[in-house]
Amino acid sequence: MSAHAPPPPSRAPRAERSASLTITQLAQEFDITPRAIRFYEAMGLLQPTRAGRNRVYSQRDRTRLKLTLRGKRLGLSLVEIRGLVDMYESPADTVSQLQAFLDVLAEHRRLLEQQREDLEVTLAEIGQHEARCRQLLSQARGRARPDRKTPPASATATETTA
Repeated sequence: MSAHAPPPPSRAPRAERSASLTITQLAQEFDITPRAIRFYEAMGLLQPTRAGRNRVYSQRDRTRLKLTLRGKRLGLSLVEIRGLVDMYESPADTVSQLQAFLDVLAEHRRLLEQQREDLEVTLAEIGQHEARCRQLLSQARGRARPDRKTPPASATATETTA
């Protein structure tokens, strides 16, 4: 065994080790379509350079895409995401950036809590309608069945022909 063993290979995905990335590499890394990446580019969230006809994405673009997807998972709009991503790239005061992010999150939480309340009311109404339908269905089935002691005429006819 040699005292000067080569360093272990990097465990980071190839996209993280490379200084520039293709649209295919980004799409594979984040499990999204190239079309989605082009959409985020059109919205101003990504700004790749060009090498001929090919888009070349930087580590900055990769980070912006990662933040964009994180914002989408939180349910933020692209306008909100862009404002937050742009804010983090500015050399402004970190305290004001964090406060702005907290404000966006608080508003989003308020909206989600309102939606949850609305959903709970709607689910309760659905439950009431289901209970009433089951009650009416049970009553309708009860009226449709004659006394069980005498089989319906159709049942007697099929039993005698069998």
